[in-house]
Amino acid sequence: MPSNFIYDAVRSDVEQGKRGGRVQTRFPPEPNGFLHIGHAKAIVVDFGVAADFGGICILRLDDTNPETEDTSFVDGIISDIEWLGYEPAEVRYASDYFGQLYEWAEQLIEAGVAYVDDQDSEAISAGRGGFGKPGTNSPFRDREPEENLNLFRRMRAGEFAEGSRVLRAKIDMNHENMQLRDPIMYRIRKVHHHRTGDEWPIYPTYDWAHGQSDAIEGVTHSLCTLEFESHRPLYDWFLEQLEVDNAPRQYEFARLEFTHTVTSKRRLAKLVMDGVVDGWDDARMPTIGGLRRRGYPAAAIRTFCREIGTTRTNSRQSIEALESYVRRDLNANAQRRMAVLRPLKLTLTNWPKDDDGNPVVEYFEIGNNPEREEDGTRQVAFTGELFIEQEDFQEVPPPKYFRLSPGREVRLRGAYFVTATDVVKDDDGNVVEVLATYDPETKGGNEPDGRRVKSTMHWVSAPHAVDATVALYERLFSAEVPGEATGEPLDDVNPNSRELLTDCKVEAALADVTPGEVVQFERLGYFAADLDERMLFHRTVGLRDEWAAIQKRG
Repeated sequence: MPSNFIYDAVRSDVEQGKRGGRVQTRFPPEPNGFLHIGHAKAIVVDFGVAADFGGICILRLDDTNPETEDTSFVDGIISDIEWLGYEPAEVRYASDYFGQLYEWAEQLIEAGVAYVDDQDSEAISAGRGGFGKPGTNSPFRDREPEENLNLFRRMRAGEFAEGSRVLRAKIDMNHENMQLRDPIMYRIRKVHHHRTGDEWPIYPTYDWAHGQSDAIEGVTHSLCTLEFESHRPLYDWFLEQLEVDNAPRQYEFARLEFTHTVTSKRRLAKLVMDGVVDGWDDARMPTIGGLRRRGYPAAAIRTFCREIGTTRTNSRQSIEALESYVRRDLNANAQRRMAVLRPLKLTLTNWPKDDDGNPVVEYFEIGNNPEREEDGTRQVAFTGELFIEQEDFQEVPPPKYFRLSPGREVRLRGAYFVTATDVVKDDDGNVVEVLATYDPETKGGNEPDGRRVKSTMHWVSAPHAVDATVALYERLFSAEVPGEATGEPLDDVNPNSRELLTDCKVEAALADVTPGEVVQFERLGYFAADLDERMLFHRTVGLRDEWAAIQKRG
C-alpha cells in the first residue's frame, strides 16, 4: 500500500473508527467535455484509495451547468473510466439531489444564513473586493428570512428573468478567503437539462452541490486537486450549517500536468471547434480517448500515475517520462512486424525463378516478440522483389553510413546478405529502384566465413505487401510550457504535428491486427491500429527512450 499524506490520513481515520471505519470516495467530473490525462491521475487516486482500504468509489457526474453539458460527454466519461480499468460502485448525478439541495437551501434561508440578492453579476463581482481589499455588503443582505424565502420560491417557480437574482450564503464579506465572501448558491438558468429537462429554472453552483452530494452519498474522504484547497473552508461551512452527521472530509493533492501539453477543457474544445484536430479523440489530444486511439496502454497510464506519487506540490511532469512507461509496457507485450513507411523498390537480380519463370517465394520463421518466448514465430514471405526504406539506401553515402549503398553488403532481417550493384532513376534523376545481388550462403541472416556486416535492415516482399496509411506525430504544442511566452497556450500549437503517409507497404500479418492493437514496426517504433479505419496506423511512441537520455543529461 502506498505511503503518502492521503493514505496516512485515511489509515488514521480507519484505525480510529471515524465515520464507522468506512472508506468511500468519489470521482466527480463535469460532463462538459471528455476526460484527459489529468483526470487519469484523479481516477487512479480516487479508485485506488477506496480499493486499498476495502472501500468503494462511485462516479458522480456534476451536472449543474446544463449550458455546456451533453449526454455524449456522460457516455464518454463512463467509457473512459472502464477502459482505464475501473468500475464505479455506482453511477450517480448531482441532478439526482436537486430536490434535497433545494430543501436544504430553504433551511439555510430560514436560519438567516442565506439571502436572495437582486444585484447583477457585475455588481456582485465588484462588491466582493479582492485580496487585501475588503468586500462590500449587498444592499439586499439584510432582508428578512420570510422575504428571502418568498423570493427564492418564486425563483424556483420561474417568475424571474435569467440573471436577475441569485441566492447567496451569508458568511463574511471581509473574510481573507475570497470563497467565503457570500458565495452564490443558486442562479437562474432557464436552460434545458439533459436529465431533468425543463423542471428546474434554477441550478446550484458547484460549491453548494459538491459537499452536500458527498454527504448524501455517504462519501467519507473527498479527494480533489489543489485548486480546490481554498474551497475547503466553504465545503466545511455548509456541512456545519446543516449539521450533517459523519460529514466527509476534503483532501487536496497536486494535479497532473505535462510538458508540451494543455489540459484546459475550454482550450481543448477550441482545438476541436477550430478544426486543429479531428475531434476529442484525435490521437494528438491528451484526452483519454486520444491516448487510447494513439495506442497508450491503460496499464501503463495507471502505473505511471501510481508511481509518480501523490503530493501537495504542483509540478509539471515531462511527457517523455509518461512515454517511457508506455514504451516499457509495449516492449513487453507488443508483437513485432515489418513495415516500410517510405518504400523504395529493391530487386535481387540473381534471385531464382521457378519452372514457369516466376520468382521463387521463400518463407522465413521470424520471431513475434523476443521478450515473450510463448509468442513463437511467424512465417514471412521473401522474394526477389522487395521494399526497403528510402533512407536505407544512399547512392553517395556520407561518412559512417553503414546501410545499403553501391558495393556495400548489408543484412536483410532474418533473410540474406545483399549487395547493391546498380540503380534505376526516373526522368528527374531520383532513384526509384535499387538493383542488388543476394548471397545464398547467408540464409537466415547468418554470417559465413566470419564475414561481418554493420547494418541489418527491415524489408517487405513486394508481391505480398499490403498497403497501409501511417500517421506520424510530433508534439501538438511546440513549447515545453505552452503559453509561457505569450500567455495563450494555443499560440504554441504546432502546425506540423501530424504527417500522414499514404503509400506504406507492410507485411501481410498486419492485415489481421485488431482495432486498437499496438505492434512494433521493427526499427521504426510502436504503432496502433486505428479503432475505426482499417489499415490506418498511428505511431504511439518511437523506439528511443528519450526520458532515459533526459535523465542522463541531468
